[in-house]
Amino acid sequence: MESVYQIMESRLEAIDEDPKKKKKVYNILVETLQNIYHHMDEMQREEDPDDTTSRDAMFMIVRDNEGVYKIHTGNYVLKSKCDLLQSRIDEINLMSSEELRAHYVDKLNTTELSSKGGAGLGIIEIARKSGNKLGYSFNPVSEKFSFFSLIVSIG
Repeated sequence: MESVYQIMESRLEAIDEDPKKKKKVYNILVETLQNIYHHMDEMQREEDPDDTTSRDAMFMIVRDNEGVYKIHTGNYVLKSKCDLLQSRIDEINLMSSEELRAHYVDKLNTTELSSKGGAGLGIIEIARKSGNKLGYSFNPVSEKFSFFSLIVSIG
């Protein structure tokens, strides 16, 4: 992951962009990549159930003609987790920036760390930093797994 961060940091440095915007894009990129790393599920290959696809994921960053950055990420998740993840994102997307801040502080003060080492703050922090609603989709790929895609816009 460190090499990905370094590549993205150097590419962002090479772009003639407002330093505050570059920092925001970089910070959101780091948060989204950390979420992928910590929350992706290993998908078993159907032809060999003992073999697992070792944590496949994707990310892409795009800058459009208006200067809006979009960070696209995707990873496999168990279908049993999709409803909870969808409801969390939907809840976050309904919040104002003030409500997001209060929700973040509340989670920080009342949530214990999960088995993956987090307190469920990543997606909240991504929404807070971007200042935009989060786009997402779940595409079924097998009986047990869906491919989760997240799109974060940074204007």
